[in-house]
Amino acid sequence: MKKTILILVTGLLLANASMCQVDLAEEKIAAEATINLYFDGWATGDTAKVGKAMHTTCHLKFYRDGQFTDMNRNTYLSRFKPRERDADLITRIAMLDITGNIASAKTEIITAKDIFTDYFNLIKTDAGWFIVDKVSVKTAR
Repeated sequence: MKKTILILVTGLLLANASMCQVDLAEEKIAAEATINLYFDGWATGDTAKVGKAMHTTCHLKFYRDGQFTDMNRNTYLSRFKPRERDADLITRIAMLDITGNIASAKTEIITAKDIFTDYFNLIKTDAGWFIVDKVSVKTAR
């Protein structure tokens, strides 16, 4: 009897762990899709795509030339101009960590001149994943 209960409990635990892995894999795909939408918009200056990836409360923060900048989403979006995607542009998600409905990602946008390293904080709402905060650094290649 004890053996049967142990087998049942072990089976339930393994099934639950398996389901959690599937859920996490699905959430990773969904969060990555939000980041890739941001990349696509950034690459072409498409503010609709960038704006859809970023929550309305999102802020961009960086420190450059001795000055700290905290920019709201609307100001950030106003800096984009439509353009052709650079054939040499590389975008990548270097790291993505998800816990429940929050995530943190390290990303890179590599251009001919610069590497932009961004750290995104994301939150999943009923409407999906959104970038809610971004810190960024630009380094010369």
